[in-house]
Amino acid sequence: MHGFINIDKPTGMTSFDVIRKIRKVLPRKTKIGHLGTLDPMASGVLPLAVGDATRLLSFLEEESKSYLATMQLGSSSDTQDAWGTIKPINDRLVTEEEMLQTLQRFTGIIEQIPPMYSAVHHQGQRLYELARQGIEVERTPRPAEIIELELLDLKKSDRTQQARIRVVCSRGTYVRTLCHDIGNQLGTGAYMSELVRTHSGAFPLDKASHLDDIMSRGLRPEELLPLDYPLTNFAAVYLSDPTETRTISHGGWIPWSGAIITRQVRIYSPQLTMIGIGNVEDNGVEAVLKPIRVLAGSLSDSNT
Repeated sequence: MHGFINIDKPTGMTSFDVIRKIRKVLPRKTKIGHLGTLDPMASGVLPLAVGDATRLLSFLEEESKSYLATMQLGSSSDTQDAWGTIKPINDRLVTEEEMLQTLQRFTGIIEQIPPMYSAVHHQGQRLYELARQGIEVERTPRPAEIIELELLDLKKSDRTQQARIRVVCSRGTYVRTLCHDIGNQLGTGAYMSELVRTHSGAFPLDKASHLDDIMSRGLRPEELLPLDYPLTNFAAVYLSDPTETRTISHGGWIPWSGAIITRQVRIYSPQLTMIGIGNVEDNGVEAVLKPIRVLAGSLSDSNT
């Protein structure tokens, strides 16, 4: 079994909790990985890689992600979200113009300090492990790209304000840190009270399957997306000779007489089964097609 499963993760579960559950409906010893950790408090898209798809995760790491986030203004949190210890800052109300101007400052390449309650390593320990011991360490700022940042709603409730924002960002962006930093910039403080991931690369929320549904009825065939589902931006190369297929599947190169392709390509067997990812290279004598990742399991499934 090889492919991707687009899961709609509920709140209250870690990404690894989802993997542990989904194992129960898959064949024993099936390899499973996920594309981008989603915090327990967050819900939404969590793509899972199954079988040979786990060998493709590194090619998808740079895919952008989209979120809908709710910010609670006027307070801060030690975890930067609603699950932490909340500390009131002030009850000043911000205008829509102030919020829009502030969001504009956070659009583009920014720097973020990883929160203490995160999975970043520090001297062999996760930061959240240190945070639970009451230890705070200095963290190095990391770049992140905020591709789009849109204010959807700004409303007052009693003596507090909430802002809903849409965020499109690069891998590794902490949306709760973004909310925290926006609050600091406004002078009101802020923490993230809700987060929904609506896209992870090629995987949209409206095409995701609810985890509870899969657990109750099993995985439907159409819910196991093909290996090449998230790789449509890669050019495709189709082999016509079984000998070439065997050579590629064993990590060897074959002569290339087609047009030079300057980016990575998907490689398919004569049976139209994806067998790997490769490059067209010049070995000093001729152009060759050389694999950089072979999907041995899918090749076996194709009976090539």
